[in-house]
Amino acid sequence: MSGLRFAPANEATWDDLQAILTGAAGRCQCQRQRLGDHDWWYMPEAERAAILRAETHCGDPRADETIGIVAYQDDEPVAWCAVDRRGVYGRVRGSPVPWQGRDEDPDDESVWAIACMVVRKGHRGQGLTYPLVAAAAEHARLRGAAAVEAYPMLTEGKKVIWDELSVGAVGPFLAAGFREISHPTKRRLVMRLDF
Repeated sequence: MSGLRFAPANEATWDDLQAILTGAAGRCQCQRQRLGDHDWWYMPEAERAAILRAETHCGDPRADETIGIVAYQDDEPVAWCAVDRRGVYGRVRGSPVPWQGRDEDPDDESVWAIACMVVRKGHRGQGLTYPLVAAAAEHARLRGAAAVEAYPMLTEGKKVIWDELSVGAVGPFLAAGFREISHPTKRRLVMRLDF
């Protein structure tokens, strides 16, 4: 895709990130996967945004850490992907779904996870999640990840609302080289890319 580039979130501005996070994504502020349902549900949106801002370090290119990447199309912010060490995602750690049939340590810091993706309205349906997944995996690899996991949905060609599909569809992960680890529910896969 011509003119498409990716930046660690700390190299993006807060306004750019917020331009992507609208609607349900704006209410979530990418905190549901990190906090888990209980803590997230009762937290005011402004507090969720404050946590995200602190975690991304938007506007601070010298920050040592950030928790995701921002995609730009010709300098316009068009997509966000949360990618971080798997153990920081309370919802992933607390759910039995990703761990069915596995005896792996959920807190293994060498394993990262792609927990959420958002494509900005007006840019959806253009296939942006394919390069977004590949860029997020590369972001994790460059920061020392031995592997990166994801928990996408099988859409069976049906339209799925963002609340469910924020974890992504299977296709972009297959295209980026992820393989299926398990199929814990009818519509959910656990996928992994080892480096």
